[in-house]
Order: sequence, then C-alpha cells, then structure tokens
Amino acid sequence: MSPSTSQKIVRPSYHHGDLRQALLRSAKQLIAEAGIENLSLRRLAERAGVSRTAPYHHFSDKNDLLCAIAAEGFRRRHQTAAAGFDDMAKTMLEKFHDYVNGYVQFAVDNPEEYELMFGRSIWKQQNSTEELRDVAYPCFQHQVDMIRCWQSCGVISGDNALRSAQVIWGALHGIAKLYIDGIYTDTAQIEEVTHCAITMFVNQST
Repeated sequence: MSPSTSQKIVRPSYHHGDLRQALLRSAKQLIAEAGIENLSLRRLAERAGVSRTAPYHHFSDKNDLLCAIAAEGFRRRHQTAAAGFDDMAKTMLEKFHDYVNGYVQFAVDNPEEYELMFGRSIWKQQNSTEELRDVAYPCFQHQVDMIRCWQSCGVISGDNALRSAQVIWGALHGIAKLYIDGIYTDTAQIEEVTHCAITMFVNQST
C-alpha cells in the first residue's frame, strides 16, 4: 500500500550548482558533529535530503568531497587576504596586521575547513585532488608575494621571502591550532595574541 500524499517525504529542490554547495555545507556540519571518520556520502545524502546517488554527481568518493571542502576554504581565505592587501586606504603595516589577525580568525571561525586545508587526512596521505592543488598552491604563493612586498618596504626584516613566509605561516598555524584544539579558549583575546605575534615579526624601526 503506497503512503498517502501527506505521508510522502518531500525532498528539497536544488539547481545543479546549488546542490553542490548544499552538500558541502551539510558535509561540514556532519564533520563538526561526528568527525571526518564518520562522514560518508550516504550520510551526506540523508542530511541534505537527496537521493543516495545525488552526491556522486558532484564527488567521486569521500576523499573527493573532503578535498572540495578544503578547496572552498582556500578560495575564501585567498579572496579575503587578496582584498585586504589591495586595500589602498591602508598602510602596508596595517595590511600586515589585518593579514595576521585575519588568518587566525578564519581558522577559529571555520575549524572544519581549516583542519582539512592543512591537516594530515589529505596532505599526509597524498590524497590531494587537482582541484585542491590548483587553489592551495597559488594561495601560498600569494602569501610569499605579500611577504616579499612587506620586506621590500621595510615592514618585515629579512630578504628571503619564502623562508619568512614559512616561519610566519608556521607561527600563525600554531596559534590557530591552539584555539581549534581548545588549548586557548578565550577567543576574545585573539587580536591581543596576534598583535603580540606581529610585534615579533615587524621591523622595530617601522
């Protein structure tokens, strides 16, 4: 006996592009609730309210999904960093402040994305997709380019932009992880902590 009209499950209707974004949002929610190891395309379909096969139209497997989440995080972070650096109303020192504080704040506000962007579940296992590499590598190169500019104008000391970018990135990653992992708990102090980091990197004659 077929269910009555009132008993039928009504699934949300998505356009093709909307569904991909909806699946990414649902995946991040599932990861936040139960961790990466408990995420599956089947559970994702159930959460998004679509057929079990629908996610496979966008992601070939779980790893492809995880890489897509990470790639989206890199795109958003890169867009924000680039916009801040191109802001002609701010000095180069102010731009460096915004970059440092913005990096840590992004990680704290988006822990699931951040963990995938820089975590071992993708990079340590060499599971990165071409889509992810195409956005992640240019994102880091942009960091190197910004550091080179800050060095050339005297905001940051040193003349090796790559090594300086690696060290600054390492410091910010460490701060971000301390917040994400619950070692640092007062997010109201993020700006104070990042300001301390900035004073350590900025050329004292600036």
